[in-house]
Amino acid sequence: MRVDAQPALILHARVWRETSLLLECLTPEYGRVGLVARGVRREKSRMPRGLLQPLQALSLSWIGNGELFTLTHAEAAAAPLQIAGERLYSGMYLNELVLRLCARGDPQPELFEHYFTCLQRLAAGEPEGWSLRRFERDLMIDLGYGLVLDRNIDDGSPLRADMEYSYLIDSGPQPWRSQAGALRISGAALLALHHDERPDMQHERELRLLMRALLRDQLNGGSLNAWDMRMRSSALSQESSGP
Repeated sequence: MRVDAQPALILHARVWRETSLLLECLTPEYGRVGLVARGVRREKSRMPRGLLQPLQALSLSWIGNGELFTLTHAEAAAAPLQIAGERLYSGMYLNELVLRLCARGDPQPELFEHYFTCLQRLAAGEPEGWSLRRFERDLMIDLGYGLVLDRNIDDGSPLRADMEYSYLIDSGPQPWRSQAGALRISGAALLALHHDERPDMQHERELRLLMRALLRDQLNGGSLNAWDMRMRSSALSQESSGP
């Protein structure tokens, strides 16, 4: 198989053998792709290693078959995204989330667009936590786990902003009652995410806890390194805005 000039973003890069890099990339037409950048760590490599970094929009070409392909050409498609400081943790979080939840070779054009849009929002200084919540919602939909955010699962009636609900991980919201496996959340928070309207700080915290629980379920109870790293670094901010 030969692929030419495919838009791509690098999720992860690591040393492979003595002179090469192993890249995990996200593309719109081919989904997540594993590429070997052979010889790129040599001093006189024809492909600049500095280009093959996360947060850089790229155009990549490759050849091969199977699980790993050989990178044949790479060039920048735009200027690098300027995500710095604490926001780098959010960039790492997005990358880890996609790596953990998306299989190789599954075309995801909408996911690619949502991922790149979230990175652009982070680079532009838009509210960090709200940018992540929107991406998490879209990621769940892209992977086929759409969230119920607008109706009561008991009778299909519209959610009310002034009511509180139990959100059941495997089904959705119903009027609040204490029960195992349910997360308490306000109708106002759920409706804000449904309508893509930024909620106030309290409701944003509720959404963060909800999305964390839903994603942990998708990870089969596992955790993400980015969560732990942010928690260690984030005795820094009491405002639960990040991952």
